[in-house]
Amino acid sequence: MKTVTTQLGGLSCRLVQGGDAPASLVVVLCHGYGAPGTDLVPLAHELAAMDPILAEGVRFVFPEAPISLDSLGLWGGRAWWPIDVGRFERAARTGELAAMLEEVPPELVTARRKLMALVEAVAAQTGLPMGRIVLGGFSQGSMLAVDVTLRLDEPPAQLVILSGAPVALAEWVARAPRRRGLPVFQAHGQGDPLLPFALAELLRDALAEAGLDVDFHPFRGGHTVDRAVLGRLAARLAALK
Repeated sequence: MKTVTTQLGGLSCRLVQGGDAPASLVVVLCHGYGAPGTDLVPLAHELAAMDPILAEGVRFVFPEAPISLDSLGLWGGRAWWPIDVGRFERAARTGELAAMLEEVPPELVTARRKLMALVEAVAAQTGLPMGRIVLGGFSQGSMLAVDVTLRLDEPPAQLVILSGAPVALAEWVARAPRRRGLPVFQAHGQGDPLLPFALAELLRDALAEAGLDVDFHPFRGGHTVDRAVLGRLAARLAALK
């Protein structure tokens, strides 16, 4: 599979696709806080190895978050919006996380616009409708994917939430019924030390109660992408192909 670096919607992106056939399905995956723009690129190759049908005619798009974290000592790290890590850790210790889930980070609005512009650029470039575009991500990237999915004019083919949690929860709950029936693939480690498993359950329940079709996969592990879960995701994506 070939990797190309390009600009889409004002974001630097890595595109990964095998074969010469035009893309019939696009999978957009956004990386998490503190990771470089290349962090999730290996997933394209792993998914294609798990189901070879994904190696032909499926374009994987990995956008790079717009904010550099070099000034914080995280060289090469990027973020979709700033996070006060110390405040988050204190809230987790004191049981005050629930209040933070209702907050809307000001920079989320900018990140949202950029990802929506990228999705529009992908659709224009490939000629595919939203129903042939999968939107998702890991950690902070998955949160952005949820936020954008609930605001797009048309729903994507599927929403993928890997080790994600709620943010702007009241807004999400209000918008979620518009996506009734949308397939959602969600996975979370039961021992996640960064985003507690209970937050994933809260997000799952909020989406399911709004009528989205949530396929939830807990796994024994931490803040990571579990290989067994990746195999299930490969099968879900292959079914769309």
